[in-house]
Amino acid sequence: MIAFAANSVLGRMAIGSGGAPLIDPASFSAIRLISGALMLAVLVGLTGSGRARSPRFQSGSWASAFALFAYAVAFSYAYVALETGIGALILFACVQATMIGWALKEGDRPSALEWLGLITAFGAFIWLVSPGLSAPDPWAATLMALSGIAWGTYSLRGRGLPDPLKATADNFMRSIIFLIPLGLVVLMAGYGVHASGRGMVLAAVSGAVTSGLGYALWYRVLRQIGATQGAIVQLTVPVIAAIGGTLFIGEGWSLRLVISSLLILGGVAVAIIAKQRRTARQLG
Repeated sequence: MIAFAANSVLGRMAIGSGGAPLIDPASFSAIRLISGALMLAVLVGLTGSGRARSPRFQSGSWASAFALFAYAVAFSYAYVALETGIGALILFACVQATMIGWALKEGDRPSALEWLGLITAFGAFIWLVSPGLSAPDPWAATLMALSGIAWGTYSLRGRGLPDPLKATADNFMRSIIFLIPLGLVVLMAGYGVHASGRGMVLAAVSGAVTSGLGYALWYRVLRQIGATQGAIVQLTVPVIAAIGGTLFIGEGWSLRLVISSLLILGGVAVAIIAKQRRTARQLG
């Protein structure tokens, strides 16, 4: 969870922590995806993952790769204007909303307690992004919401894969292709492209360490703790990110962020636990 939260801290530090940005969002996204792909390729080679299923890219898909690309790019552009904790909270809330929405579409029928948790979380999220003195930038919040939806979609597409490490490596590699049209759009639109040495290092760390190694470790741990416990553990990510923003960037905690965080994370936790109990009763 520290690795996931560190992605928000590193992104904010590099792209929009005040003063002149260390790197532009497009370059940050490109270096992050490329370094992540290289690290995951090394891990696949060291572990022998997927060696028996040779063709290249067999475990991945272009749709999943595009979802990964969309997540990374929207994430980077959102952190031009969002503070670390708020960005992580919006991202997390939209990931969970996407996965819960898909479950509803597939016929899942939540209990009254689950609905209470979901409505509480959704109401707090609406309050967080509604206009006000401490409300986040609406355009940046929209981008981060899209990033969360993309990551939720990527997660849904990856459920049940026999070799998640190989699939993640394949999808990172495929996502690099989408950087070509992104670069063309950025150049044609006249957006400035710049990258300091420190900015490139932060992007590479975000890609290779907190994304590549972080995802590999998470998939290994997830097998031991299960999906429900994994979803509950992820509730800590926005809090850790906000603490990191305070320690490393000097960002403050608004009353709106504190209250909405408690309501959103608490509501989602109630919904997850209630669903686990409902599933246990149905199986038992």
